[in-house]
Amino acid sequence: MPAPQPSSSNADSLPEWNLADLYPSVDSPALAQDFERAAQDASAFAAEYRGRLEGLAAGQQASEKLGEAVARYERLQDLLGRIMSFASLLHAGDVTDPARAKFFADTRDKIVDASTRLLFFQLELNRIDDALLDRIARQPPLSHWRPWLEDIRKEKPYELDDKLEELFHEKSVTGASSWNRLFDETIASLRFTVQGKELAIEPVLNLMQDQSEAVRREAAEAIGKTLGANLRIFSLITNTLAKDKEISDRWRGFADVADSRHLSNRVEGEVVAALASAVEAAHPRLSHRYYRLKAKWFGKDALDYWDRNAPLPMAPARNFSWDEARKVVLDAYSGFAPRMAQIAGDFFEKRWIDAPVRPGKAPGAFAHPTTPSAHPYVLLNFQGKPRDVMTLAHELGHGVHQVLAAGQGALMAPTPLTLAETASVFGEMLTFRKLLESASDRNERRAMLASKVEDMLNTVVRQTAFYSFERKVHLERRNGELTAEKICELWMSVQSSSLGPSIRLGPGYETFWAYIPHFIHSPFYVYAYAFGDCLVNSLYGVYQNAHEGFAERYFSLLEAGGSRPYNELLAPFGLDARDPAFWNIGLEMIEGLIGELEAMEEG
Repeated sequence: MPAPQPSSSNADSLPEWNLADLYPSVDSPALAQDFERAAQDASAFAAEYRGRLEGLAAGQQASEKLGEAVARYERLQDLLGRIMSFASLLHAGDVTDPARAKFFADTRDKIVDASTRLLFFQLELNRIDDALLDRIARQPPLSHWRPWLEDIRKEKPYELDDKLEELFHEKSVTGASSWNRLFDETIASLRFTVQGKELAIEPVLNLMQDQSEAVRREAAEAIGKTLGANLRIFSLITNTLAKDKEISDRWRGFADVADSRHLSNRVEGEVVAALASAVEAAHPRLSHRYYRLKAKWFGKDALDYWDRNAPLPMAPARNFSWDEARKVVLDAYSGFAPRMAQIAGDFFEKRWIDAPVRPGKAPGAFAHPTTPSAHPYVLLNFQGKPRDVMTLAHELGHGVHQVLAAGQGALMAPTPLTLAETASVFGEMLTFRKLLESASDRNERRAMLASKVEDMLNTVVRQTAFYSFERKVHLERRNGELTAEKICELWMSVQSSSLGPSIRLGPGYETFWAYIPHFIHSPFYVYAYAFGDCLVNSLYGVYQNAHEGFAERYFSLLEAGGSRPYNELLAPFGLDARDPAFWNIGLEMIEGLIGELEAMEEG
């Protein structure tokens, strides 16, 4: 099975990524050699260091010897990441292909086996006396990894003994990972009947932005019908994963259902609670207010749920070719900083993007960082809508961030979710402003402002509602298994309160929770979008008021990756996300755009 190659040389054809930068094919000698090397090196590492770290820390030349160990560990993590990234990306290209699915599963088994042998390393590092480790981590070469050592120290209270950690790690293959795979393959195989055609999930979701209300309604009803027919399996997946997480949380000592996510995000739970409270308090002046205005544009008292993201009736219909989308985004990036556009341009020039909609392809969009020794890849399902252009800008922002952070190495390049959405949302904002500047008339400007407001509401209000829904599901699951009807009821309760009275949630919508992958792959991930959007709104305000030196500070933030905490990285911009008032700065930007739309209506 070779790595995917572009299917056409047409200048405006949608690009398909070139995974040969990782490995030429699943049966390439290079991949076979790396599989063997990973297994051998992991075993050799464990044989040399298991049970010896405390002794090394207390002995002569402690910094040099531990520094050498961490460097070897980092090289192993990079190698394992490269192999697993190749399998993951190949699988994402067609999750319904049995050959790819088998290769992905077999690779995951081998990587888990190798990484299990390395689990001792962090556990033993965290057993070294705090004062001793702090002293030797201040000396080179170990000082290079001091931020990582301080970071993993935060996990110390929740770590178990070695054998239990190994059991949890190995059982993940037949546990959470398998349920994730079942979800992915089920979603990709579902078909939705619209206008006599059998469509996959991405094309039918795209039809909910169609100009025709009849098409939007048929698409929405098709989604509800097909998801409803499959609720048993989605409910089983949700119940199983929620229980699996509860078991893990209980054993590790996490008190709240979201505490493990907060720890991995390196953010305080009270900061997230302040964000959620601020967003919920703003519902009347944000989502309720906007959808009331949109219903008025449509000449209705309330919009049906399939009209929530409908194009405005007075808006000029516009589709973007791939070349147009590329130019818009790169021009916007270049207007901020040529360096940003240059990095993003590599994704186009070097075939790091997979853009077409294909049967079996993973839905949605993502930027995969792979590993610092390689480069990121971007997956899209591009269909030419204005929102697809914004998605391209968003994922390229992630890609730029990942390229810049790669210099930190495999242990410190990964960015906590508190900052992972910074570059992506900032890229969206730059692109939106670029498009808005080119708006030729009042209706086009209004349509663009409305589209941006809807994107921001989807990012801030909707994702915070998703977070509230997840909390309800996981808390209820502690009392026993949830029926499909109960999950639907919880979903409708948060959707109703967040969207407000101007959105009519009719039959069928109660099933829409079932297709959202974040609930399955990354519990409580979703608040990161709201965190990132509000943060970027504040950051963009700083940019508008003080261009001088901003780009340099911005690139420093991105280059830091996960080597510094979010509050320290925001300090040069005069921002403090731990201040509850901070969130209102971002929310006020959304409110201001809605006010601008209302003023256009009155004018």
